[in-house]
Amino acid sequence: QVQLVESGGGLVQAGGSLRLSCAASRTIFSINAMGWYQQAPGKQRELVATITSGGSTNYADSVQGRFTISRDNAKNTVYLQMNSLKPEDTAVYYCHAVTRGRSYWGQGTQVTVSS
Repeated sequence: QVQLVESGGGLVQAGGSLRLSCAASRTIFSINAMGWYQQAPGKQRELVATITSGGSTNYADSVQGRFTISRDNAKNTVYLQMNSLKPEDTAVYYCHAVTRGRSYWGQGTQVTVSS
């Protein structure tokens, strides 16, 4: 089992940057895949970015070139660097992990981008 705790959300103006962190309760070295999802009010939760244990990354088209996902195995932490933020990026961002056939979610962190 693994607990995930997100941090780093907040209020930022359009064009600004934020870095989200997802701290895991145990080593992430062997976790198959970790990622970030966003859920805007009234919408379904959607994939933002994922990173595998081997370091392969995948991004939603809407964030490609603006967001970067990374992982620090020594700190058991996954990051989401968000640049050139847009009002439509406003959402609750959730950290996600898949390991040994089980899926885990964090509690979410709010990101609000003002125009």
